[in-house]
Amino acid sequence: MYTVDELNDRLIDLAFSEDIGDGDHTTLCCIPADAHGCQKLLIKEEGVLAGVRIAKEIFHRFDPALKVEVLINDGEEVKPGDVAMVVTGSVRSLLQTERLMLNVMQRMSGIATTTRRYVRLLEGTKTRVLDTRKTTPGMRMLEKEAVKIGGGVNHRIGLFDMILLKDNHVDFAGGISAALDRCHEYLKAKELSLKVEIEVRNFDELQEALTHGGADRVMLDNFSVEDTRRAVEMVGGRVELESSGGITIDTLRQYAECGVDYISVGALTHSVKSLDMSFKAAKEV
Repeated sequence: MYTVDELNDRLIDLAFSEDIGDGDHTTLCCIPADAHGCQKLLIKEEGVLAGVRIAKEIFHRFDPALKVEVLINDGEEVKPGDVAMVVTGSVRSLLQTERLMLNVMQRMSGIATTTRRYVRLLEGTKTRVLDTRKTTPGMRMLEKEAVKIGGGVNHRIGLFDMILLKDNHVDFAGGISAALDRCHEYLKAKELSLKVEIEVRNFDELQEALTHGGADRVMLDNFSVEDTRRAVEMVGGRVELESSGGITIDTLRQYAECGVDYISVGALTHSVKSLDMSFKAAKEV
């Protein structure tokens, strides 16, 4: 299994390969090899900045001689006109790295900005907002990092770091109890210590999960606000509760006030608007 850094390196290499191919002929045809210059990252929209760390990796992986001056850090709120960073060095390197850096930072900042909105709506409750696996293939680690920068909590990273028995698993396994039994037999045989969560679709399944035991967390799938409140009372703190499915930014607070521990929101990563910013030529200081 790859480390986070290794996955990021592979993503950067792939992104450069698909963008530059056998050469950035536009830049190579008109910019001298020895040209030296400076560009600034200009913010054009209010939001939360994210991706500074990976942007530095992108610049230095392509050209270690590029000098990056960070003026605004990950997690800080930004507004139009702010300059987040200044990069100095080979003009050819600046031009060949700008699009990848912008693609990553705009998307991560959009995710962090959206997450911050959800987090603020939950202030005063015990509920935390979770991301999901509804991420852009290849960019999951960066998108989940952006969620954390925005103040959210990462759910499982992938299929390897937590057991989540969803509706299809339950149906194919033969029901709630059968799925939990098979899960714990597997964990014991493999000598694995993983958190176990199970999805329930109604009160009968919830009661079966509680009676059977063996789940650290129960996901309430598409429960109404009223049913969620009843489920919280029914559980009585015996396991963690997560609300999921059909919850919008307009109904988020109502679900949180029911007393659930988590609300998972696929929209944090799957349908986010990127934060507007640009990378413009600037005078060297």
